[in-house]
Amino acid sequence: MINSLKFILSTQLKRSGINKTINGFTLIELLVAMVMAVLIITPLMAFMINILDGDRKEQAKATSEQEIQAALDYIARDLQQAVYIYDADGVTRNTNTTITSSGIKDQIPPLKSASSCSDSSICKPILVFWKRQLIADSVGIAASSQTSATDTDDGFAYSLVAYYLITNTDSANSTWSKEARIGRFELEGPVNAANANTTGSRSDSGFNTLPLNKSGASLKEKMNQWQKDTPSANYSTDSPVVTLIDYVSTTAPPSASTAPCSTPKLVGSQTSGFFACVDATEVLAQVYIRGNALARLQDNNLTSTDNLKSYFPSSSIRVQGRGFLFTK
Repeated sequence: MINSLKFILSTQLKRSGINKTINGFTLIELLVAMVMAVLIITPLMAFMINILDGDRKEQAKATSEQEIQAALDYIARDLQQAVYIYDADGVTRNTNTTITSSGIKDQIPPLKSASSCSDSSICKPILVFWKRQLIADSVGIAASSQTSATDTDDGFAYSLVAYYLITNTDSANSTWSKEARIGRFELEGPVNAANANTTGSRSDSGFNTLPLNKSGASLKEKMNQWQKDTPSANYSTDSPVVTLIDYVSTTAPPSASTAPCSTPKLVGSQTSGFFACVDATEVLAQVYIRGNALARLQDNNLTSTDNLKSYFPSSSIRVQGRGFLFTK
């Protein structure tokens, strides 16, 4: 009986044609699929990387443009108070007993060392001028032969201001970029008033008055004879060179070959990222700044070329000093 049932079941299974099969990919099929994936995904990845890299460069460029404009605006506000601006004669010549060949190069940083500017090979003066600025609550108002601390008026003081191009191409200073930065130095003098209070009577170490009593036929000859108080000493830590803007270019594209002005009006090098054209007689300056957006993203290949010049944004501003100079 049992044998009969087994025979019947085996016969039915054979007739139903039920087969148990297992399907899968062959090795060749897997290899073909991998090759196709590589051919499709690799260009897409390269495309995405280019998009992301371009976006990073555009953001760096926009940041550089904004910082350059902000720096120029700051310098313009400073220059508007100028009473005299030194041209290349004053900035590149040392003090000399011959009036017509004197300058102030050896009276300001870096030859007279100041914090952050003591090496003449990397710190170069570009824009140097005298300005007359308002000092709030710097003069006391006499009342009953006494001066009350609450009774004050505003006074004016003269200051020597200098802007420097400070290079860092060897990355000696890890705080700043591998290109260059612009630093600002100020030497503030006291308020010239009989009742100047503590605020008005202070002055920075090394300050000396404007040399208007010096010999010379012109204002330029007189101003070029200025010497700091104690000419042989360096400046104290109270008068540092403070960074205004970083990521300034140290090169210019090859196409930028024509100087914007002639000597002695050109101060600095037009192939750098910071230079100026100065007319000392007219108290007028055209200031140029060129940034380097690539330095924000990489440490090499930072030279400006014509095909990369869009990542070296530049701008300039023209300012005439309108400060008042007492000549008597």
